[in-house]
Amino acid sequence: MSTAASPLAQLADYLAERREFIIRAWASATRRDPEVTAARRLSAVEFADHVPGVLDAFERRLRAVRSSQRTEALADQSASAADHGLQRWQQGYDQREVIREWNALTNCLVEEVAEFAACNPSISSVDMSNAWRALNQLAIDGVCESVEGYARLHRSEAAGRLAALEVAIDQLTELDRQRADAWREAAHDMRGGLGVVQHVATLLHQEGLPRTTVTESIAILNRGTAALLAILEDLSLQARLDAGHEERRISAFNAAALLLELCEDLQPMARSRSLVLEALGPPRLEVKGDPVKVRRSCQNLLLNALKYTQRGGVRVGWRVIDDARWSLTVQDSGPGLHEVDAGTLVGALDCATEENLAMEFQAQQSGAPEADPSPLPTLHSESDQAGSPAHGEGLGLPIVKRLCELLNAKLEMRSAPGGGTTFRITFPRDYPGE
Repeated sequence: MSTAASPLAQLADYLAERREFIIRAWASATRRDPEVTAARRLSAVEFADHVPGVLDAFERRLRAVRSSQRTEALADQSASAADHGLQRWQQGYDQREVIREWNALTNCLVEEVAEFAACNPSISSVDMSNAWRALNQLAIDGVCESVEGYARLHRSEAAGRLAALEVAIDQLTELDRQRADAWREAAHDMRGGLGVVQHVATLLHQEGLPRTTVTESIAILNRGTAALLAILEDLSLQARLDAGHEERRISAFNAAALLLELCEDLQPMARSRSLVLEALGPPRLEVKGDPVKVRRSCQNLLLNALKYTQRGGVRVGWRVIDDARWSLTVQDSGPGLHEVDAGTLVGALDCATEENLAMEFQAQQSGAPEADPSPLPTLHSESDQAGSPAHGEGLGLPIVKRLCELLNAKLEMRSAPGGGTTFRITFPRDYPGE
């Protein structure tokens, strides 16, 4: 350490030398915290996230000589903290977990600064006061910016749900297409289903109908009421999730058998649309989790894919990633999703997926065993998708996102215009203590 360096620059050099130890200590403290459950399912690369950037900015601030350098370092520090909060939202944290995790990092830095002061008793009280003031500012900025980044998309979701409710009450009046697609689409489907039920019911009141006509009408009536029931169940589940009344019920189950059964149940729907529905994965996949919510997550993604895919098919896959995680993939050859067409949630998932894939690539380059080495696969349609209707979220995707949060699962998406859409959910294989 150069004797010509200022005391704060010496502290910055000391923290840089201790960087690896600081991050390890922070990770250990966070994962020991019983109230930060989401951290336990992340790989080392995913967990580190934007914190190295925060530490870089903090060290640059300590070394800064000119006011402009301090201002630039503070801006970088705040931006990294905000990105950290946003990433944690995408990884399934709640706000309390984000704050407690940031507090663990601050405590680690407090211990390091105290150790530095003890080893350098000649440093003046003024210099140490400046060091503590800078660390205090980091703690305040970190909590404020990180939580604000985390909360930004939650506010967007809340605003979207409010707009959707207004659209439903005003019978699908155009208010805000970006935030109202999910509820407007549900209302449209319900109106169409009720129209079919009403028409068939009127027909069945006629006398002298041929037996075949009666049989076919009853079958149509059954399908129509089943579709309406599914929409109402989605609305009810969304309301329970919003109210915080939905809880996970953990048990051991064979995920492969559950998914095979679901695909078999939906084969008639796929055949009615001349689509191929494939199920690919090992015959047994013993895990712990909430089988009802796992099935519901896959079912919502599958129904959305079958609804909007015009040609080609849908593929459901599952695999073990490592001792701690397994993944479910739902892939279609439909028209693809766009942030512009499908709302802010799709855009946020797309952004989250890009960052997750970048971290997986970094993990592969460094030889880290935690990363899932498999890229999201590609399923091509046999026919041109020109003229296919735009792929919407419906209620399915927001519900899947909320179920993933409840299950400590990670939801990713890859989509391209005319190139289909792939969703991948990474689930924990166990929930210790539950």
